[in-house]
Parts: sequence; C-alpha cells; structure tokens
Amino acid sequence: MLMAHPAVLTNLIEQYETLSALHAEKASSPEVRQRMEDISYTLCVATGTRDISSALGAARQHIARSVPSGAPLPA
Repeated sequence: MLMAHPAVLTNLIEQYETLSALHAEKASSPEVRQRMEDISYTLCVATGTRDISSALGAARQHIARSVPSGAPLPA
C-alpha cells in the first residue's frame, strides 16, 4: 500500500490536533467541524484505515519508522 510522505502525515496530525483543541475549548463552529471531518477523512485515506484513532496510530508509526533515531521530524 502507498503511504503519504512523513512530512504530509505530520502536517495532517498537527492540523487535526489543533482543530481538536479548538473543538474542545469552545462550541465549535460548523467550519471547524467540517475541517475536522475533512482532515479525519484525509488521514484515513492516507493510511488505509477506517477511523481516526487507527489513522492517527498508523500515521505516527509510519513517521517513527521513516525518521532516523534522533533526527528531527520532517517539516
């Protein structure tokens, strides 16, 4: 299976976590909810999974395997 580049996955995870924090802090706007759904879908497609928890886990594992020990995460 093809997997997205670690930098792309890192960016998607960061976006998801930021939107998740915004959603938890305040009554989320429809735009924030839609963007979270879009990012969740993209992560699932990029990792070949069906739910966001699995997608986040798969993305983090792929990033960890792709980055040499001690090296900074891709930007």
